[in-house]
Amino acid sequence: MVKSGKLPRKIGPLANSPSHLMHRALQLALDIYAEETGPDGLTQRQFAVLEAASLKAGLTQTELVRMTGIDRSTLADLVTRMTAKGLLERERSTLDARAKAVRLSPDGAARLEAARPKVEAADKRIMGLLPKGQRDAFLNQLAELAAAADAAPDAAKAEAKALKKAQKLAEKEARKAEKAIRKAQPKRPRADKPKKPKAAQAA
Repeated sequence: MVKSGKLPRKIGPLANSPSHLMHRALQLALDIYAEETGPDGLTQRQFAVLEAASLKAGLTQTELVRMTGIDRSTLADLVTRMTAKGLLERERSTLDARAKAVRLSPDGAARLEAARPKVEAADKRIMGLLPKGQRDAFLNQLAELAAAADAAPDAAKAEAKALKKAQKLAEKEARKAEKAIRKAQPKRPRADKPKKPKAAQAA
């Protein structure tokens, strides 16, 4: 087995591409996760949803999106399938009558409890590939990237709002400028109406 910190590094453009390297690292992490949890085990996303649901009963899907980082459409489909499998239970939210909240079912709680040691084993294997002195820094860097991902939707909304505000301001200024131009233009003199000839007086 290759010791941590002794793995050869590839040379070439992809070796310096963060997106490519992160994709490769994700593939490795998911492979290790699948090996530890087994073919009948929870997927990584299922585990994340159950772990989040275990922290608070009656989570809305919006809260689950925020806690797990799974996009809304994928999460909605995932929750539907996990509910059908009996891992989650749906109920009407006490805070918003239009929203559906989910809670961990007894079967879901049992599956989660059984999966935790396997997920911990997978995490240990992944971290074992790094030198001990780099593991804390690696986790901190991952946490920073995850925090940036969490902040991205709010940043996008703020940017869109600022852009809309700027467009409205630009339109307002354009209307003001157009009004000022019209006001500054000299008024055209009114053409005198031709005088009607006086009717000839009767002799």
